[in-house]
Parts: sequence; structure tokens; C-alpha cells
Amino acid sequence: MWIDKLALTLLIIGGLNWGLVGIFSFDLVAWLFGGQGAVISRIVYILVALSAAWCISLLFRDTTSPEHA
Repeated sequence: MWIDKLALTLLIIGGLNWGLVGIFSFDLVAWLFGGQGAVISRIVYILVALSAAWCISLLFRDTTSPEHA
């Protein structure tokens, strides 16, 4: 499903960003979009959070049925 792939992509971006913050104290999203308080940065952070909430459903899906193959 396309929304699953989009959500996972955003989570990967968010995870890599948090890795940069943890290792180098460098927030790539904030750097790219004008700081943590910038509107675009906040939108990216919100989209990553919504993606995380969406991906919770992946844990509980039945992937053994034929339509998921």
C-alpha cells in the first residue's frame, strides 16, 4: 500500500535525523528549512510523528493473507 511506504520513508528520514542529533548535535531538518521553529520544519516533524502513529498499525496487520503477497 502506498501510504505504508510513504510512512516508512518519513520514519527513516526522522530516524536518520534523530541519529544526527544524537551523534553530532546536528538537526538536518532544521538546518534545511530554517530552524526548528520554521513552519516547514514543524510540518516535517508533524508528518514524521503521524507516520509513526500510522506505522503502529503495521505491527498488528495480518500479512499472511493472499492480498498482501
